[in-house]
Amino acid sequence: MTDSSRPEVCVVTGVAGFVGSHLADRLLARGARVIGVDCFSDYYDRAAKQANLADLLESDRFELRELDLAADDLSGLVREAEVIFHEAGQPGVRASWGNDFALYVRSNELATQRLLEAALRASRLARFVYASSSSVYGDADDLPVTERTLPRPVSPYGVTKLAAEHLCGAYGRLGVPTVSLRYFTVYGPRQRPDMAFTRFIRANLNGAEITIHGDGEQTRDFTYVGDIVDGSLAAGDPSRELTPGAVYNLGGGSRVTINSVLAILERATGRAVRVRYGSALPGDARHTHADCSAAARDLAFEPSTGLEEGLRRQVAWVKEGGR
Repeated sequence: MTDSSRPEVCVVTGVAGFVGSHLADRLLARGARVIGVDCFSDYYDRAAKQANLADLLESDRFELRELDLAADDLSGLVREAEVIFHEAGQPGVRASWGNDFALYVRSNELATQRLLEAALRASRLARFVYASSSSVYGDADDLPVTERTLPRPVSPYGVTKLAAEHLCGAYGRLGVPTVSLRYFTVYGPRQRPDMAFTRFIRANLNGAEITIHGDGEQTRDFTYVGDIVDGSLAAGDPSRELTPGAVYNLGGGSRVTINSVLAILERATGRAVRVRYGSALPGDARHTHADCSAAARDLAFEPSTGLEEGLRRQVAWVKEGGR
């Protein structure tokens, strides 16, 4: 809190999404006032996003604004903001190829630039936290990757996330207190319906076949959503002295093969998986693995939820009717 007499004012963009809704929940729990922003794009069912907002909407310290960051006037949005958590963006590596690239440029680059421009004139702003992605690294030659590893994205999506990082760096030089967080494969309750774990769990529970693009020996550094929220909140703490434009990896320390994930899924559901292997898709990195020593040093980041426990929580959420 910046003033004990009133709640901290935080803006969370993409508030109806997977990470954004969890982040807003946590901010409310610690007493903040949250202005949530979402444009409710049609990337997936709006009903799922409304379900994510259900608890938030019951709080008198939460305000929902339906805005298009790439087109609408944002001056009023940031006027009172002390911390901005910019979680909004067009997701999806595979969908970013072809004619839809313009949408990624609009939602990930233009929207970020316009929000940063508004933040430049926000007199009370103490921190601007941008949710980037491990996709900026592409197929790195050496693992684990550090923030000094040369980013070489292998998808249009990764290109736009990296471009937005550079915008944060540029506006950081102008005085906006930006920090970019490279999230590594986030999973857990409320995960988007198009993401791998949600698809795997639903297929397994329904006795359907799981399609794996590749041989299953590709690896990911899986990060539980609660740990991502912990790191994001730490980055948004104005009492931490961070260099404007700084970049940090946030990974879960659970780098495993997809085949190993399927074995864990069998234990979590008690059901054998049925798998069909296909060709790898363009834009998918073969391996990801984060070196989080910088985040541990500057943000006291230490992931606490292992993959087996986190996946069990996501299975429970799906079984309970999670959309």
